Amino acid sequence: MIKKTLRALVIVLLLAVFVWTFYFLFQKSKEEPVQIQTSSPIETDIIKKTVATGSVTPRREVNMKSQVSGIIETLYIVAGQQIKQGDVIAKIKIIPNLLNMANAENRQNAAQLAYDNAKLEYDRNKQLFDQSVISKSEFQAFDLKLKSALEELEAAKNQLQIIKEGVSKSSGISSNTLVKATMSGMVLDVPVKEGGQVIESNTFNEGTTICSVANMGEMIFEGKLDESEVGKVQTGMDIVLTIGAIEGESFNAKLEYIAPKGITENGAIQFLIRASIDKQNAKFLRAGYSANADIILDKREKVMAIPESVLQFDKEKAFVEVEKSPQQFEKRFIKTGLSDGINIEVKEGLKKEDKLKVPPLKQIDLGD
Repeated sequence: MIKKTLRALVIVLLLAVFVWTFYFLFQKSKEEPVQIQTSSPIETDIIKKTVATGSVTPRREVNMKSQVSGIIETLYIVAGQQIKQGDVIAKIKIIPNLLNMANAENRQNAAQLAYDNAKLEYDRNKQLFDQSVISKSEFQAFDLKLKSALEELEAAKNQLQIIKEGVSKSSGISSNTLVKATMSGMVLDVPVKEGGQVIESNTFNEGTTICSVANMGEMIFEGKLDESEVGKVQTGMDIVLTIGAIEGESFNAKLEYIAPKGITENGAIQFLIRASIDKQNAKFLRAGYSANADIILDKREKVMAIPESVLQFDKEKAFVEVEKSPQQFEKRFIKTGLSDGINIEVKEGLKKEDKLKVPPLKQIDLGD
């Protein structure tokens, strides 16, 4: 009797395990119902733009150079300092050319001898004139000769002094050795140091830059635009600048120049563009900041828009699938407008309360 009872329990237990296993496998095999995602139209601004990269730079930047060659004896400026036009920025110590100095010394010696000889003749004939031995006209010739000799001597002395010191005795000021600012502004860079040598700026040589000065009150953006985008822009377009060094703030600018000729960089044609930055920006912009320029090609404010991901096409006609009942959709053709690559303007065919089907991502056919 006990054996029959145990056998019955084992059979019931096995049957229960079988039924539970079957039920578990059946539940696992059931597919979860697909919940189709929906999206609704929104009111937003649609801005179509293209992007150029570049940097912020002063509109006017001037390199200050010396008009004489020599050694920098004193520097009167540092980077970041505000200066005015006419301020002395450096003093140059002349290192004379030995050949020129020797020629100037010879000229002075010759002029001195000529003057001494003219002075002797003048003094001798002055006595004769005072004694009425010679006429006034004869004496005037010696007087003129003395004055000419004196002029030549002074000129020779001035030339020698200029070669030695960069300043003439008659001028009294070293206009060439004192380098003065040619414009007002901020000193951006001082690439030289006291004791360093400078070369004069002339027709054949650019000369040594003592400092660069710029007007920081008028900044511009200079960048490059790809040839595929340059045909879409024109002068006068609004630009929004974002600067990497200044987070969370943008700057308004206006496109004022597009280069008529492109240049090749890394195998691509680039066109130089320039934009004036709004002077009302509160933050101080430093020269050389890298920046991205969003050039606004077109704009729609506060319009109905939908994500481009819900938009589909039937023979080049745009349509969306609108929910009529829970998880049931119908095709509806719409009229679209401006797109920014993420959202697209809807002109006709939808209401704000409509719910739109978000199609699943299409598989990309990679071919064989």
